[in-house]
Amino acid sequence: MSLTFGLLLFPGVTQLDLTGPFEVVHRVPDAKVHVLWKTLDPVHADSGLGLLPTTTFADCPPLDVLIVPGGAGQVPLMADAEVLGFLRKTAATARYLTAVCTGSLVLGAAGLLRGYEAATHWAFMPFLEAFGATAREARVVVDRDRITGGGVTAGIDIALRIVAEVASPDAARTIELALEYDPEPPFGCGHPRRAPEPLVAAARAALEAQLAERGVRVAEAAAALR
Repeated sequence: MSLTFGLLLFPGVTQLDLTGPFEVVHRVPDAKVHVLWKTLDPVHADSGLGLLPTTTFADCPPLDVLIVPGGAGQVPLMADAEVLGFLRKTAATARYLTAVCTGSLVLGAAGLLRGYEAATHWAFMPFLEAFGATAREARVVVDRDRITGGGVTAGIDIALRIVAEVASPDAARTIELALEYDPEPPFGCGHPRRAPEPLVAAARAALEAQLAERGVRVAEAAAALR
């Protein structure tokens, strides 16, 4: 059975949030993978890398799985009626709604995480509860038809779990081996649980402006759902 995946693309996306899962799901046998945005015009990631949509919202076929990445450009999406409407429409028929990093906050702003356990990037976990989600700190969180997870590199883990759910565990194992996904972080500082406290404090300080901006936008988006 052919599976159809859609990955949301938007200006200011963190490209690895999108391209990590893309690299996994396009390897599913007979998979159809769509990179989705409002138009087919080139879109630039927050790094400046140019990416091309393959399908517009209007032309998007029914999806088995929708993957929502994060990044700085995620913030305005929480008030983007066209994006939120597309997510809600897709939720009615998709088998799984999934998100990487702060993509979870977009699902939340669409009202699609209320009553679910969910995760996001470690720095933004407290914002999930504003959308009626139960924040659970984990690399990947599966709660019924929602799959969410941690920041950026967790997208590969999330995508492998998606493949295990919609294809088979053996398919996911085969892709993991083909990608030689066998990480050995050279410094072991990829999460505050393991990083030295001074490093964590510096990272939080560097994110202070982002935290403040997202806090305001999350509050606005949560209020709009009431």
